[in-house]
Amino acid sequence: MKADVLSMDSKKSGSIDLADDIFGLEPRADILHRCVVYQLAKRQQGTHKAKERNEVAATSKKFGRQKGSGGARHGNRAAPQFRGGGKAHGPRVRSHAIDLPKRVRRLALKHALSSKQASGNLVIIDEAKLEEAKTKAVVAAFKGLNIDNALIVDTVIDEGFGRAARNIPGVDLIPVVGANVYDILRKDKLVLTKSAVEGLEARLK
Repeated sequence: MKADVLSMDSKKSGSIDLADDIFGLEPRADILHRCVVYQLAKRQQGTHKAKERNEVAATSKKFGRQKGSGGARHGNRAAPQFRGGGKAHGPRVRSHAIDLPKRVRRLALKHALSSKQASGNLVIIDEAKLEEAKTKAVVAAFKGLNIDNALIVDTVIDEGFGRAARNIPGVDLIPVVGANVYDILRKDKLVLTKSAVEGLEARLK
């Protein structure tokens, strides 16, 4: 399929052929959901921890008589029912990551790109670069392109452009190698450079 290529001054500078098997699929919510759950689970730190009975610094000496107290029989202050005692079945350090086949992750990225194209929220520019690498100039360029909340993907992020754009709320920049389903879906628009389109197609072929 054909798509227009815009310059940073919001003028048409040509067109580009998009691969139908990457940008022309019918988006499937179930595949996208599986990949987002996979990504969010994998990024969880899993460092939550509570001390259990055997880890609490408390005396293990029997502190009361076995019989005659009129109450329950206890032998250890580290038991969960006492203040300062261990936590029963508390959280432990673990990984929250789940398995998802590589081919499903690759397919999900194709569906994420296709969903942006289908909804009209895919913008293709010739290059993400400005002569005047200042935030004010980038804001003006984005206003002309009607970009407010967007993810910008390029093969290699230009240092000056990246430094100027990182101050703009709602705008993120990532290289092609870092393109992922969650970041694409959480932004209103996806902005790709021509080289990023070629890089994504080479990565997903």
